[in-house]
Amino acid sequence: MRPSLRPGTCLLALALLCTLLGPGCPLSCEVCKGSGPTCSGKVRRCEAGKDACVVVVGESSTKGHQALNTYKACMRFSDCYSGFVSTTTGPKDYMVSNTHCCQSDGCNRDSVPPPLNNRTENGLQCPACIAPFQETCPGMQAVRCVGQETHCIYFAGNVQAGIINPKFAMRGCATESTCYTKAGAEVPSASYFYLLSRADCLPAPQASGQAE
Repeated sequence: MRPSLRPGTCLLALALLCTLLGPGCPLSCEVCKGSGPTCSGKVRRCEAGKDACVVVVGESSTKGHQALNTYKACMRFSDCYSGFVSTTTGPKDYMVSNTHCCQSDGCNRDSVPPPLNNRTENGLQCPACIAPFQETCPGMQAVRCVGQETHCIYFAGNVQAGIINPKFAMRGCATESTCYTKAGAEVPSASYFYLLSRADCLPAPQASGQAE
């Protein structure tokens, strides 16, 4: 009789096999979405081309209605930015998030700290607008930048929300970290992925009435 392998030995052998096979062995990530500073869900195999796990914890405000959400999923590592991001598109419209990207099975099961939300104006400003279901927005109004926001962004594309993937366009203030995002990238938020067709990022000018 051949000796049977222990379960731990089988798992170790499988992990070693995946390491040797490289791209031929798909990554597995926890997948979930929920309100609050964490969420939990099943660990699922990633689809082809998605070689990273991501966890995002974000605070958002829409017309003053605030929410804290967590999102975990698979994504392309080349699109993933680990760190803090802040965007402001109006006095009561903003999104701040902490993101962590990793590349081992189930590595996004742990959460990340909720982002610090510094709403103190920093003397810069940007054109601002939000246009759901549109490809462009004019940015006729200006918004004051806050905290670490030092750049103006103009993002447009599609919200990856399932069967319906509506268009969107937005302009406003953002942290310099958003400048790493390029057109064609899938960008995670604490609720959805955004597939960007436009990703412009420029240094923000001084606000009107501010000393140089």
